[in-house]
Amino acid sequence: MGKLIICADIGWEFRVKSRIRDLAVTERPDRSRIAVMGARLKRIYDLPEEDDGYRVLVDRLWPRGISKANAQLDDWLKELAPSNELRREFHARPEKYDEFRAAYTAELSEHAEALEELRARVAAGTVTILYAAKDAEHNNARVLCEVLDVDPK
Repeated sequence: MGKLIICADIGWEFRVKSRIRDLAVTERPDRSRIAVMGARLKRIYDLPEEDDGYRVLVDRLWPRGISKANAQLDDWLKELAPSNELRREFHARPEKYDEFRAAYTAELSEHAEALEELRARVAAGTVTILYAAKDAEHNNARVLCEVLDVDPK
């Protein structure tokens, strides 16, 4: 049976089977939280902070180990996530990131209204774009920032 870890500050509960290192809540803030102009990229597994502003998840599937009540989301934009087919293909072949980026950008062009709404939120204040991927450099949230003309550094 997995170990139970409770973060008392906000009541997050995680069940970890064997690899504690996968629970990168505060151990990797320099890799997984990247401040950008009016937005920031952050893993959903990182603890929410007061300066997160508007918190939006941009994954199609709900991330494991996080309850909806404790995620403290303002929105979950599944329509801006990669299609299931594209998501599965990229997961199976992460070395094809450039192809994924091109295909995902094409998919995003079909959701111009949702993109404009998110772009307006970024222009109006702080938006934290949340993702579940372990790779902070090669994921759909980073491509979304490129499409929104937000330069993630």
